[in-house]
Amino acid sequence: MTTLTPRLSRLSRLARLARLSRLAAIGVLAVAGLTGCSSMSAQNPSGALRPVNAVPDGDDERVMLKGADVVAYFTLGRHTQGSAQWRSVHEGVAFRFANAEHKALFDTYPRKYVPQFGGYCTNGIVYAIPWGGDADRWRMIDGKLYIFGGQASLDAFELDIPGNLKLANDYWAGEIAGGNSFWQRGKRLVLRVPHYKSGEELARLVTEARSRKP
Repeated sequence: MTTLTPRLSRLSRLARLARLSRLAAIGVLAVAGLTGCSSMSAQNPSGALRPVNAVPDGDDERVMLKGADVVAYFTLGRHTQGSAQWRSVHEGVAFRFANAEHKALFDTYPRKYVPQFGGYCTNGIVYAIPWGGDADRWRMIDGKLYIFGGQASLDAFELDIPGNLKLANDYWAGEIAGGNSFWQRGKRLVLRVPHYKSGEELARLVTEARSRKP
């Protein structure tokens, strides 16, 4: 009986992992079904900027941040919509600009202006989930552009900027960059990171932090 117990325990763990893997696969298929093949193609180019928060638009298969001018955050300090009239393609991704000057700046040194974490919500990357990212919610940190999926996501991230930024950088480098956004998203919506917090939990923590401020 004693020799069977460890074996049964191992089989139980394997069965649990198999169930979780199936759930993750189902999550990927569900996300893909909701968003469509065009979105999957737009977010997963073959170049170095994989995955990216991009959408198909007009003649472009993938447009970063729905056409927001990424240079304007640096030069004007605000979100500004770009135009297909001034357009550059970098690593298979189209970037649009508000004017010729911004396009020229980008073409000179694109790496400076490309949003971190593919333009996805930075607070989502804290939980290893490449999803969301609104061009009008952003923050500059050490000369780099970070996008957020709304004010609530930005508020949650600001609860611990150094700690959250380290988590995001680690997850991006360790398991997201170069991979498929849909697979990663489905996996981490099922197999959640140890420090995962729901939107309700984060909202409560933000409220508590604000109540402690003088």
